[in-house]
Amino acid sequence: MANFYLDNPSLKHHLHHPLMKRIVELKERNYTEKDLYDYAPFDFEDAMDNYEKVMEIAGEVIGEVVAPNAEEVDAQGPKVINNRVKYAEGTVENLKATTQAGLMGLSMPRRYNGLNFPMVTFIMASDMSARADAGFCNLWALQDCAETLYEFGNEAQRQQFIPRVCAGETMSMDLTEPDAGSDLQSVMLKATYDEANDCWRLNGVKRFITNGDSDIHLVLARSEEGTKDGRGLSMFVYDKRDGGVNVRRIENKMGIKGSPTCELTYKNAKAQLCGSRKLGLIKYVMSLMNGARLGIMAQATGLSEAAYREAVAYAKDRKQFGKAIIEFPAVYEMIANIKAKLDASRAILYETSRFVDIYKALEDIEKERKLEPMEKEELKKYKKLADAFTPLGKAMNTEYANQNTYDCIQIHGGSGFMKDYPCERYYRDARITNIYEGTTQLQVVAAIRHVLTGTYLSQMKVYQGEQLSPELDTLKTRLVKLSGIYEQLVTEVADTKDNEYIDFQARRLVECAGHIILGYLLLLDSNRAPEIFKRSAEVYISYGEAEVHKIREFIKGFNIESLSYYKQ
Repeated sequence: MANFYLDNPSLKHHLHHPLMKRIVELKERNYTEKDLYDYAPFDFEDAMDNYEKVMEIAGEVIGEVVAPNAEEVDAQGPKVINNRVKYAEGTVENLKATTQAGLMGLSMPRRYNGLNFPMVTFIMASDMSARADAGFCNLWALQDCAETLYEFGNEAQRQQFIPRVCAGETMSMDLTEPDAGSDLQSVMLKATYDEANDCWRLNGVKRFITNGDSDIHLVLARSEEGTKDGRGLSMFVYDKRDGGVNVRRIENKMGIKGSPTCELTYKNAKAQLCGSRKLGLIKYVMSLMNGARLGIMAQATGLSEAAYREAVAYAKDRKQFGKAIIEFPAVYEMIANIKAKLDASRAILYETSRFVDIYKALEDIEKERKLEPMEKEELKKYKKLADAFTPLGKAMNTEYANQNTYDCIQIHGGSGFMKDYPCERYYRDARITNIYEGTTQLQVVAAIRHVLTGTYLSQMKVYQGEQLSPELDTLKTRLVKLSGIYEQLVTEVADTKDNEYIDFQARRLVECAGHIILGYLLLLDSNRAPEIFKRSAEVYISYGEAEVHKIREFIKGFNIESLSYYKQ
């Protein structure tokens, strides 16, 4: 029997990170709910035992139900019948199985029928589900939209919608339009207040909406007449039961075919304002997108996991010139690099999740009482780190998913190009990860601020201060040298005061920060579990070293006047 949690020791390693003690303490409010709910933990060990058991259940359902359905779902896909989406048969089975297993509403508070689990566990389940079927991962993980509803909706909306999500109803975030993709300030779906019925009415078109025929939608719409920028946009919650929204078509996509990507028409659709007017893009969508980007990091990591396992299995089985191809240096180097990038991706995925868990829990506590001065500092620290690590991780993990699935096909040779092996599906599914929820280029725009203000460098120095076993000293010394190179490059680029030049070199500086930070995180993982991560740390730091030196040579040898050669 396949269990995607039990067969992957790195997941248990990240679930039991030392910072979990603080996360559980904050999430459980000193275990005050143990007398109200029989499934609430009474201490830290009990909480961790609960997480373990639920992750085992998730691993079993995903391994036994979702994974076997993946190829059929990819071939069959969803259809539009009478303006409604009909999922593939396997998708229906997957949703039923995950709901019956209690895997909906993982992170929602118990008072809304959730489990009150930390983001780390939700992301872990997403990681596993993406390994099985990246398309289904989208449908299941969109329940995270309930986080935005919980944070910014009113109590009546929380009571109305969140228990339904916990019971298995699906969600979507309806943001993009035919003329508003990455530039969400251009959204024009119109929201008008209906005084007679005390509700809002939505009219217009949305495009590229993942799971667009969901039960509950969060919708970005223009509520302020005459505006053309983000200040005129508000967030709304739409209930499918009220009608008024039809699916015009499902996009014919390259990958993640089990996840219906819809074009929607809103015709006088009844909706509720979520939060305050004019803050839809400025505040609520930014929060929603950060959560979605963390989810895509998990999706990319799961795809890298699937690619690694498929590459190893094939390379061990395939014989050429009298021996398995895994014995050839050209192949085993490729596999070692896939594994190193996978472990590095998972390291930043869970580090970011922990940062999010702490600051979100403190923000939630702040709604109940005034924070202590030390708690305020803690909130500020982890919110800043989450803000810095989310675009960095989204950029690095999704680019690695594309590289790893590409290399998996290469290891298979001509067979990898055929549908006989799942690696071609992994490759198609991975391609969208560095595009949606903000392209890699947009992640660089978000991350460069933390390069220039020193957030990444400061965190590198925090990692440098960690006590490590002596056998890791050499690797640490190499990372310290790379940190020095990075600091020097940032100074040289920033000192030009040339904004166009800084933007031109931004991708290289962000990648440089990424290689070093991922190296440090793997080093810390190796310190706790050398039997799992030491080899990947060696390989990744060597890879990162080469990339950082390449970046240094490019920047140092670049003449600002040469910028004109790159312009078309």
